[in-house]
Amino acid sequence: MAERFLTVADLPVSARRVLLRSDLNVPLRNGRVADDFRLRAAIPAISQLRDAGATVVLCSHLGRPGGRVADGMRMAPVAVALSELGGFPVVHASDSVGQDAGRLVKEARPGDVVLLENTRFHPGEVTNDPDYASELAAWADFFVLDAFGSAHRAHASTTGVSALLRSAAGPLLERELAVFRSLMENPPGPFTVVLGGAKVSDKLPLIRALLPKVDAMLVGGGMCFSFLAVEGYEVGNSLVEPDYFDSLDELLSTPEADRLVLPSDIVTADRFEEGADGAAVGVSSIEEGTWGLDIGPATARQFAEVICGSGSVFWNGPMGVFEWEAFRSGTATVADAMARSSAFRVAGGGDSVAALRMLGREADLDHLSTGGGAGLELLEGKTLPGVKGLERWIR
Repeated sequence: MAERFLTVADLPVSARRVLLRSDLNVPLRNGRVADDFRLRAAIPAISQLRDAGATVVLCSHLGRPGGRVADGMRMAPVAVALSELGGFPVVHASDSVGQDAGRLVKEARPGDVVLLENTRFHPGEVTNDPDYASELAAWADFFVLDAFGSAHRAHASTTGVSALLRSAAGPLLERELAVFRSLMENPPGPFTVVLGGAKVSDKLPLIRALLPKVDAMLVGGGMCFSFLAVEGYEVGNSLVEPDYFDSLDELLSTPEADRLVLPSDIVTADRFEEGADGAAVGVSSIEEGTWGLDIGPATARQFAEVICGSGSVFWNGPMGVFEWEAFRSGTATVADAMARSSAFRVAGGGDSVAALRMLGREADLDHLSTGGGAGLELLEGKTLPGVKGLERWIR
């Protein structure tokens, strides 16, 4: 079912202040932004509001400081990077509330951008404290939620503020919801889901929800070893989650289990190190004491063939330890197949997007999602609290 909410075009923002919740949760390295993917995705909403004559009061969390000030998670490097990417000045406030923020917001004029400090420096952010939400809301006349990657969190800056200010969805949030709605409601067939990453526990609800709806579910990454262990294979020192073996056994007994495609070969090494020598072996030949660090070449070719024969593909999670060149081949083969396929192609999750960017494939897909957890929850059939909070304003 389509969401019902206002958009930026529905708000009379000219000469008004708008609190814009973006997803600026980016990695920092040596005091600089190390990956600007989310910043680039946030700029269209900022530009749309500036062009409409609004004063933009921008807020976001960064990392997990635990409700305390952490100097290594300040937003100052984000302000610098945003200004460089967007071509407009960004003023950074030393707090998200209080005197300095209040002074900068008061001095700001239409077209100006004030970036508040990390919202998670305040414990009231993650507890959705109404007092903290009120302090944030005091800076603006309207609220725009554009942080798809945080829309599945009922926090003060995502849902608390929307109860206090007339609120709308930003262009990024609109686009993300439309893409995932198309995957949920009417994906062009055959519909293939490619899953990787470390832990099967992170993906089990998604697997249960999607397996009856897909034509194929290709499973790689560390999560495949729990499946292989349940099927009786030796997996050496590879990551497994025994607490979920019973659930996986039940899943493999369902009528849809034949849609699950597990690896037929694995790249193993005798140690979990970047410089280790990898060797491809069949899944029945994994030795004790070895580590599975990538899908094997036969599996990668099989996955690529399925992807290229699909009508729509959703990919979440790398096929191996792609950060290490020796164990990148499976992820690279999947990325290449995604780029070559004529399917409607969507990738979500930080590691999947990072892999595509590393491999120079980010422009080859139809959509790279900024939200890993939010996208998975939508595909599981859940309602995002941030989006739910916007719906009150359409009634």
